Amino acid sequence: MVNTLSLYKPLLQGLMKLAGVTPRAVEIEPGTVIHFWIPSETTTTNKPAVVFLHGFGCDGILTWQFQALALAKKYAVYVPDLLFFGDSITDKTERSPAFQAECMAKGLRKLRVEKCTLVGLSYGGIVGFRMAEMFPNLVDSMVITCSVMALTESITCAGLQRIGFSSWADYLIPETVEGVKKLLEVAFYKLPWIPDFVYRHILEALYFDHKKERHELLEASIVKDKDFTVPRFTQRIYLLGGGDDIIFDKEEVRNLKELLEGKATVHCIERAGHLVELECPLAYNRTLKQILASLYEDGKEK
Repeated sequence: MVNTLSLYKPLLQGLMKLAGVTPRAVEIEPGTVIHFWIPSETTTTNKPAVVFLHGFGCDGILTWQFQALALAKKYAVYVPDLLFFGDSITDKTERSPAFQAECMAKGLRKLRVEKCTLVGLSYGGIVGFRMAEMFPNLVDSMVITCSVMALTESITCAGLQRIGFSSWADYLIPETVEGVKKLLEVAFYKLPWIPDFVYRHILEALYFDHKKERHELLEASIVKDKDFTVPRFTQRIYLLGGGDDIIFDKEEVRNLKELLEGKATVHCIERAGHLVELECPLAYNRTLKQILASLYEDGKEK
């Protein structure tokens, strides 16, 4: 049987191109290439730039398909694949979120993005926080979805206890069809029925490549509690997530807001889980558009 994701992705890519979003491979340096979906007219567009960073589950355009299609008309949408996801690759041995952040920033600079709003989901939110810290002139504002500032030991312990796994790799890098089912059951508030062959296709299409490197990415993401310090962010930050996310639950959201000294604005979509942007795309897009409208007016930053 032909893999259903292999059939779906060309259709999705065609829709993206019709919406004015096109693929581009950007060489950061020899051996490091970041794959982006970018506006068709990157050199002439005056639209505000919105950059979407995906989580650990799949590549950028599968994660953010509904948001890219909904926003491409009004905003300059950039959707990269993080390293070792999709078509992004490096021969470097560095695996930290800071290295991901550096590569994303260099790629955006090469695409002539000078300032952007960054939307980060889960692992992409962690990378986004590092981008905001390291490149404050590039990241003007952030929308953080179902994420934390860093995967500290205490956050890791609490999160894994809630979902019933012994490590992030056991959960996020499934080896079997049952592992994929469990991953999605945890990530959705109410997972719709999916036939078993589709779970197998997801496993084959998304989780067979770069297993070793993804294990290393997760290991490099965990921070000892005693080593974690809170940066001072100058950006406007919005926390937009699923009210029934059990990976990073409401208590983690409250803790994150406190770490941000109460500066962040919280938006909660009830009856939605960790993958809120896929589970409730209409509600998510409506709130995201409201946030972006508060930041930009008539294509110009307020």
